[in-house]
Amino acid sequence: MKDVTAFIFARGGSKGLPGKNIRPLNGKPLIGWSIDMAHAVGRISRVIVSTDCPEIAAVAKSFGADVPFVRPVHLADDRSPEWLSWR
Repeated sequence: MKDVTAFIFARGGSKGLPGKNIRPLNGKPLIGWSIDMAHAVGRISRVIVSTDCPEIAAVAKSFGADVPFVRPVHLADDRSPEWLSWR
């Protein structure tokens, strides 16, 4: 029975490695690896990506993830606690 939703959080504003979530790693964007791994888990029926970045959203959708909303800026900076995004 598939009844689990996976959530992947991917900010667009990385300072250490800008654009890291959509940069290729061994031929695939980093976010693509995470989405593919979630899809490979038998019980996961839905993968949702939470992001503030339209480019990350587009790549996530191309790998079969849902992006039902764009995260507001105040929930996507360096000091934003992730739990607020969960809410």
